[in-house]
Order: sequence, then C-alpha cells, then structure tokens
Amino acid sequence: MTSEYFVVRGTVEPGDQRGRELGFPTANIALSDQSGSVGDGVWAGWVRRADGTHVPAAISVGRRPTYYGADGYRLLEAHLLEFSGDLYGETLVVWLGSHLREQKAYSSAEDLITALKNDIAAATRWTTDHPAAGLPEVEESTLGAVRRFTAG
Repeated sequence: MTSEYFVVRGTVEPGDQRGRELGFPTANIALSDQSGSVGDGVWAGWVRRADGTHVPAAISVGRRPTYYGADGYRLLEAHLLEFSGDLYGETLVVWLGSHLREQKAYSSAEDLITALKNDIAAATRWTTDHPAAGLPEVEESTLGAVRRFTAG
C-alpha cells in the first residue's frame, strides 16, 4: 500500500509559549513558504530527533487562526506525544502522515483544548497503526521547506 507524506526539516525555535500554557507544548519550526498552503491543517505524524529516534506527534501547520487570524506567521508546531524536555535549537525531520482536520479559529481556550485532546487521540491511533519503520527515506533539504514523498 502506498502512503503519501509531507516532510519538513527544520530547527526548533522559541515560540510564544501558548501551547505550553494550554498544556500541549510544541516544537516550533518556521516554514520558508509563507504564501503557500501545502500541508496546512492538523496532522498525525512522526518526528525524527537529531539522535535518530522517532517520536509520534500531533502536528499543526498554518497560521494559528485562533490567535492570529489569516495574518499569522505560517508555522509548523509539533506536539511530541511521548516526550518531555527541551528541543530548542535541535534540527528535526517531521513527517505529516494523516490529515486530521483543517485549522480553524476557536472561540475559547477551552474549545481549543478539547479539539487538541481529540487530535492527540487520533494521532496516537494513527501512529500506532503506522509505525515509524514504514516512513519514506528523505534526503537533507532546505530548512523549513515542505516536500511531498511517497512510501510503499
């Protein structure tokens, strides 16, 4: 069976700490294409750390409409499901494997937290069914570029 992935390689940058405040810390990677929408939405996927380990993740790609509307900076935010610690300055490779939903603006932090909990549950199910061993090999690339790969 063939699977398609969007893949982004980037260095984790400090953000505005909003994910941490909500209880869902994220690794933030700036995207080089600020005008594009390739890959925008919420995804289940995998993150490869600099040491080669793979960590399942719930990943948001886009402009963070709840807080910034259509004018926000386009960013990848990965919430690593089985990790706690500091990733600032580390270069990660992120595979976006299953598009869970479009980004949307929520009217309250509580509504956003409920959606994030649902996203994490869906990402956990997907990564359990799609282990990291099945990810396509990817070569080095420009930091922040979104690329499309197929596996299988």
